Amino acid sequence: VQLQASGGGLVQAGGSLKLSCAASGGTFSSVAMGWFRQAPGREREFVASISWSGGSTLYADSVKGRFTISRDNAKNTVYLLMNSLKPEDTAVYYCAAPPSGIGVRRFSFEYDYWGKGTLVTVSS
Repeated sequence: VQLQASGGGLVQAGGSLKLSCAASGGTFSSVAMGWFRQAPGREREFVASISWSGGSTLYADSVKGRFTISRDNAKNTVYLLMNSLKPEDTAVYYCAAPPSGIGVRRFSFEYDYWGKGTLVTVSS
């Protein structure tokens, strides 16, 4: 499975960005997907996860109510809409896919496939 994240950039605090992650080479529509992020000097952390059908989602407390994960199985793409961005959201954002499994999951060890990441910078 190959994953390619895009959509990062520089945005002012309070602004919005929408990240995309295109998947290829696997059965995208039959597995859950996730987004993680890693800020400079910090460990990678969970952001959001979505079930195979999109019917179930899970968010980190730090982004709940501001970020929305969604997917389009016809396009093999998962999205992360980020609203009300804060400087502390600055990080490289990664999309990830597990080897199997339809349900949401929050731990990085549950994911085998990772995209290269896209940088999000939020200025104050």
